[in-house]
Amino acid sequence: MTTPSTDELHQAIDDVLIRYIPHFSPAIITRAKGSFVYEASGRAVLDFTSGQMCAVLGHNHPDIVAAIEKASREVIHLLSSMLSPSVIMLAQRLTGILPNGLDKALLLNTGAESNEAAIRMAKLATGGFEVLGFAGSWHGLTAGASASTYSFARQGYGPVMPGTNMLPAPNCYRCPIRHCHDRCDMTCLEVGFEMADRQALGAPAALIVEPLLSTAGIVDLPLGFLAKLKQMCEARGLFLIVDEAQTGLGRLGIDFGFERDGIVPDFLTLSKTLGGGLPLAATITSREIEEKCYERGFLYVTSHVSDPLPAEVGLAMLMVFERDRITENARNMGLYLKEKLCELQMRHECIGDVRGRGLFLGIEIVSDREKRTPAPDLGYSIMDRCYALGLSMNIVRHAAAGGVFRIAPPLTVTRSEIDLAISILDQAICESMNAQAED
Repeated sequence: MTTPSTDELHQAIDDVLIRYIPHFSPAIITRAKGSFVYEASGRAVLDFTSGQMCAVLGHNHPDIVAAIEKASREVIHLLSSMLSPSVIMLAQRLTGILPNGLDKALLLNTGAESNEAAIRMAKLATGGFEVLGFAGSWHGLTAGASASTYSFARQGYGPVMPGTNMLPAPNCYRCPIRHCHDRCDMTCLEVGFEMADRQALGAPAALIVEPLLSTAGIVDLPLGFLAKLKQMCEARGLFLIVDEAQTGLGRLGIDFGFERDGIVPDFLTLSKTLGGGLPLAATITSREIEEKCYERGFLYVTSHVSDPLPAEVGLAMLMVFERDRITENARNMGLYLKEKLCELQMRHECIGDVRGRGLFLGIEIVSDREKRTPAPDLGYSIMDRCYALGLSMNIVRHAAAGGVFRIAPPLTVTRSEIDLAISILDQAICESMNAQAED
């Protein structure tokens, strides 16, 4: 079949696609490799979003391609009750690199699904239905996951799952309770739980949290926050679900975000960083919780649960993760990238804050650094100019943050690619600020 021209494809977009976001990217991408995607014209664009945060080994990594080819020759898809060697081996590898208490895995497709399964198991095991989440969080758009998604996309879809309540996120740049300034003392957590306790109906099930809240504007949990959170959950009979869709497997410069606080969650959910660009997710929990759910008739069947092909890719992902010391590269390159972003902050007053860990960093764009006035329109202007100059960047816009660049290059990124990105971002900021001044 002949591929239509770029003009023909652009003309077809509005006719045939449901517009699931406000705006599609201006280019048609025909090829991707490593840290770059390529337009139909052949122009290379440096990808500092890792696709949709998923291409953590870069695009079309040779080991990922080889795993796809292997599965395509052997077995791609099976009846949900049938298991392939790759599924069993991936569950073994995952639980083998995790601490005791994260012993059994369910392999699914997306982060929303993995969170849905964890919430479903928590409700079944506890007999409760109340679920807590954090302001600005993003856990997916399926029914249960979206009920605990507090960033945006809540209005206009009717009632959410009953029993869901929100806690303030520990954003020390914009303290949600107007208490701290650039250093969180976790008073927000205590206040949040006091409010939640007063609203509680006596049917606790779970609390779900990201180690670094991405869509909230790159809000990193302070050291000790997860440990305190775990204690407060245990005191209330809540299971702790740690959603590491974006932070797991090295992105924060450590293997898993929860490890920094020395705790083991009741559930760990993985997705984006596990599949290397393919749809693969996992819900992982303890033997005790799994046994209780099994005894109570736990059921979670989808058309592609335990599919062999993505499991084969997951095995390849873990092999490369260990062989190429991906976490170490993310930690080292993250320090270098943050240093360069801080240098940009010294030159540009519009960069109000630089934050994050590893290769998961954010810069918040403001119009007045002293007053911390959000400047989302300027942020979008910079983002558009970056793309025009050959750098794909992403802004997350949350009511409490304004415009924050979510900077998440592949974990295989090199110094030279970081230098190129910084050069483009520097130019884009200069040109956007000049254009704003002229207006």
